[in-house]
Amino acid sequence: MWKRIIFSVVMLLSVLFLPFWISVILGVLGIIYFSYFFEVVALFLLSDLLYGVGEMRYFQITFISSIISFLILIVIKFLKKKLKNPSESLKLSL
Repeated sequence: MWKRIIFSVVMLLSVLFLPFWISVILGVLGIIYFSYFFEVVALFLLSDLLYGVGEMRYFQITFISSIISFLILIVIKFLKKKLKNPSESLKLSL
């Protein structure tokens, strides 16, 4: 529990004071290490609210990093579930 709280505070500080790519690396590591690490979505929402600018290549969506972090959270959670119980994936495919 303390690890998650400390990591969330470090993640908050990285969103506020460090370059974006460091926050992305820490966010992905947090998603991999912790289960249901929804704090990363909230922190990237904060990042989008503070620094986000709609770009034409993303159809003027300001919250692109929040959306991408949520999708990464879902994909990694799915992959962790499949890697933990590979026998279930065999049952589903047969």
